Amino acid sequence: MSTLYPWQGSDWARLQHSRASQGLLLHGQRGTGKLALAVCFAKSLLCEHPDSEGHACGKCSACGWFEQGSHPDYRLVQPESETEENESGKKASRQISVDQIRALSDFLGMTAHQGGRRVVIIYPSEAMNVNAANALLKSLEEPPEGLLFMLVTHKRHALLPTIVSRCISFALATPDVATATRFLEKEGVERPFDALAANGFSPLDALQNAEGNETREKLLRALQQKRMDVFALAEVLQKTEQAQVVQWLQQWSHDLLSQKLAGRLRYHPGREKLIADLVAPLDALDLARLQNVLKTAKREARHTLNPKLFLESLLFTYCQLVKPCHS
Repeated sequence: MSTLYPWQGSDWARLQHSRASQGLLLHGQRGTGKLALAVCFAKSLLCEHPDSEGHACGKCSACGWFEQGSHPDYRLVQPESETEENESGKKASRQISVDQIRALSDFLGMTAHQGGRRVVIIYPSEAMNVNAANALLKSLEEPPEGLLFMLVTHKRHALLPTIVSRCISFALATPDVATATRFLEKEGVERPFDALAANGFSPLDALQNAEGNETREKLLRALQQKRMDVFALAEVLQKTEQAQVVQWLQQWSHDLLSQKLAGRLRYHPGREKLIADLVAPLDALDLARLQNVLKTAKREARHTLNPKLFLESLLFTYCQLVKPCHS
């Protein structure tokens, strides 16, 4: 995507002061369009006739090459898609490998096609393994003239400190709720504010997960019942990515504890009375223990061999800490 989202106007304006930079680190909340912003900036740097606000003209030959994915002065480095299969039939890697970084060497050694800037975007930069990060570090220490490295990340803390120190850190603003809600409404998302809250106020996550709202509602209905049928619920949830289910449970447990201690909700607006009734007899320590259990489960969720068994175990633990269930 090479167009901005409606909440990115202020970030774009700030970014214009970094047009001469050689290393930028764009970081912020997941699901807010960081890559789109980086791509727009790259396109504007390579454009022959950007406008007064720095936007690419969209008409010159450089913009045409960029849109076709063939601009000679631009590279985007990403992990292989998780859904694509490689020639050996194995699932594609989620990491950015050292070979991908080393493959940039020829590009780094060339001069700009039109004598202007060259741009490399690495996204998400936390996906670089240790060897890849060390290989990139050498280029960041002495970048070729006119080259801009843009590292885009959800997890700035996961990057090597030496890499962070060699880039200008650019923190992106969290989308304001009103703008994000209007965006989702225009995209046809039902109950846009609820969808936004359910996805941690990340509008692109809310848009992407819109089809999963029905499954989430089934989970919430089960969590609100006095007794839970673990086996039936696990059967319903097993077709959904386990990490997503754990995230829903984390949001639910966050609001249970928040309601218990402070009388406030973040992820489940409109359910204040229902959740207040649920947590009234519960021990805050048990709710805190539940959050720790879910934190561990989030790390394990991507490595489960038996999703249904994983979910059953997790739901039974939930019942032990929060409510009775049918066994």
